[in-house]
Amino acid sequence: MRRILWGRSTSSNVMKVIWTLEALKLPYERIDVGGPFGKTDTPEYRAMNPTGLVPTLQEDDFTLWESNAIIRYICNAYAPDTTLWPRDQRARAIVDHWMDAQQTVQNRPASTIFLGLVRTPPEKRDNAAIDQAIIDTARAYGMIAGNLAKTPYICGDTLTLADIVWGIHVHRWFVMDFKRPEVPALREWYDRLLSLPIYQEHIARPLV
Repeated sequence: MRRILWGRSTSSNVMKVIWTLEALKLPYERIDVGGPFGKTDTPEYRAMNPTGLVPTLQEDDFTLWESNAIIRYICNAYAPDTTLWPRDQRARAIVDHWMDAQQTVQNRPASTIFLGLVRTPPEKRDNAAIDQAIIDTARAYGMIAGNLAKTPYICGDTLTLADIVWGIHVHRWFVMDFKRPEVPALREWYDRLLSLPIYQEHIARPLV
């Protein structure tokens, strides 16, 4: 079987899949599409992924898109006993609700900060929107910080998919240049992630 991950390595959603594949030691090849590489509007790519976004996972004639769906599939298909996505139904549901909360609560304001500070020239920034997004993103991180004050990872003593989807973004939170509230438990968790070789290589990268 040939496993292909379509998407640029600088995409936060692609990083989720890279981290999961690397953690489970599953072989794959990655093809740069999206962002400066383009190619996501081609008929061939849209036939795989009608959203025109990244990532897309392709395994022979099977394709799957949406990052959270992809990493759940990978765990279920190739590592059903992994602690990344525990088999116990209630434990898995807890991981799932934190994964979905990253998309529904954290993603939009965090994207406003990232696009405003990294991808927008200073003279064109909407500073009021960025300031409000910092407040909203800090509130989102406050939700997981409550857990992290009690356990090493979001859902307990072991790393799960919840840490992967939030952990991609917390790197951006700490390296972007703005004043942020001091949350020791969040910083300790980030430092814990930084100690992981996969995180160092694939996630803790310069922002572009």
